[in-house]
Amino acid sequence: MYHTWMRYFTPSPVHQRLGLVCLGVGLQHGALPTVGPRTLDHHVAVVVSAGGGWYRGADGRRTTVTAPALIWLTPGTPHHYAADTGTGWDEAFVDFAGPATATYTELGYIEPDRPVVPLSDAAPARAAIGRIARAARPGNPFLEVETGAAVHELLVALRRARADTNTDGAPVLAALARDACRPLTVAEHAARHGMTAAELRTAVRRAAGCSPKDYLLTVRLGRAKELLATTELPVAAVARRVGYDDPAYFSRLFTRRVGTAPIRFRAQQGRAVHGGWSTRVPDPEHPPTIPPRSG
Repeated sequence: MYHTWMRYFTPSPVHQRLGLVCLGVGLQHGALPTVGPRTLDHHVAVVVSAGGGWYRGADGRRTTVTAPALIWLTPGTPHHYAADTGTGWDEAFVDFAGPATATYTELGYIEPDRPVVPLSDAAPARAAIGRIARAARPGNPFLEVETGAAVHELLVALRRARADTNTDGAPVLAALARDACRPLTVAEHAARHGMTAAELRTAVRRAAGCSPKDYLLTVRLGRAKELLATTELPVAAVARRVGYDDPAYFSRLFTRRVGTAPIRFRAQQGRAVHGGWSTRVPDPEHPPTIPPRSG
């Protein structure tokens, strides 16, 4: 005996240009029928929150699936899977497509080469899928946009919930962000963590989907923007604060990555603030709280 609820959508060409669209959502539990063998032309994330079963991909190998777990079904990949016939499983799935899937794959959020991914917790992903299911109510004028936004949330939730996420990634990223503006090479950053440069590259790629150099640059440029927007520090001083002794090099790098020069960025971000510019440099480790408005 099994129970199934599902809805399918056909986003318009305009919605397709959002980059990521939801094509369907479903919730199932019990001793479900075997799926496949089949091949799809879009992506599906199958979240198994209870029970177990098996998965077989193009290589013919059978992989055990034990909840909580994620099964990736990717375009053009033959697959075949099922819940255990005796106990079944609890499953939620989302079909999705769009050009943004290529970027999510490049960043490591979608893993075609690892179709079965152990999760530490299925609840956040189930919550995102629940938002899609609620948006699927009849007559919802925001259906395509709501469900597309929820797919983005789902991909982030699944990335966070991987059972191996915190083994080496998150602490390393936190340390790199803390030390990003120090004049250290990637090799020196690695040595501070007792790692080789190759090990650091692997850890950062797995956790953030980019190289250590790109991650450090992203942190530095974000900090530079904050200083340009919230202080009157000269550009040369901003450059030094974020780790660049050569202000001309910093300006060229900023312009190339941001698309506008530091001085122009500051002019664009300028605001008429009561009391003028703050003389305090914002502390990224201690963001201010926003008190509730009274009355």
